[in-house]
Amino acid sequence: MPQFGQKTIIAPSLLSADLLNLQHEIDLITKAGADWLHLDIMDGHFVPNLTFGPDLVHQIKQVSKLPIDVHLMISPIDPFIDAFAKAGASYLTIHPEAEFHPYRTLQKIKSHGIKAGIALNPSSPIEIVYPLLEMVDLILIMTVNPGFSGQSFLSTPLGKLKVLRKLIDSHKYPILLEVDGGVNKITAKEIIEAGADVLVTGHYVFSKNQPSSLETYKSRIEDLRK
Repeated sequence: MPQFGQKTIIAPSLLSADLLNLQHEIDLITKAGADWLHLDIMDGHFVPNLTFGPDLVHQIKQVSKLPIDVHLMISPIDPFIDAFAKAGASYLTIHPEAEFHPYRTLQKIKSHGIKAGIALNPSSPIEIVYPLLEMVDLILIMTVNPGFSGQSFLSTPLGKLKVLRKLIDSHKYPILLEVDGGVNKITAKEIIEAGADVLVTGHYVFSKNQPSSLETYKSRIEDLRK
């Protein structure tokens, strides 16, 4: 578990925001108490969807002071690291299956002076991250299959989260544990109790059932922290 009194980091996923009014959405979610902005980069190859590129990271950087948490669901990764780093990413998280030499990929990310992360899909074995622990600042546990927002929460990956929480605490690794997929006010309790530091939430906060408003976003972020 995170240390007593440590605030859970809330990272709204902009994939679920109103993209035609993205700056307005970023302003609202920031005032509502968001800690990071999460951006899903998909290539239509590694995952079955196509989303954003480094240009959008650059544009967000011009209008927001919040850390930009970039989740790279692309393959290959190495040719794009320089562009995302220069665009202003604060964290770059990769899937180890997407490159032949993930350790080298993490080294390249760190060479830019930014934080490096590893993402584990629901089917990814936890052992894949062990040789990489000295290189990572963040481990992202996917509780849905990557590619689309709004999927149902899978509880099985929380077993990996609990194991990693104990490992990180026992060795005092400076690594944050992040969870993405089906995060809402019901599942957040189970996720936080399992040891998460960071909650990525898209569909729940940016609900299409209600109009965008500061009050709605603030209420939902507070519900997650409770």
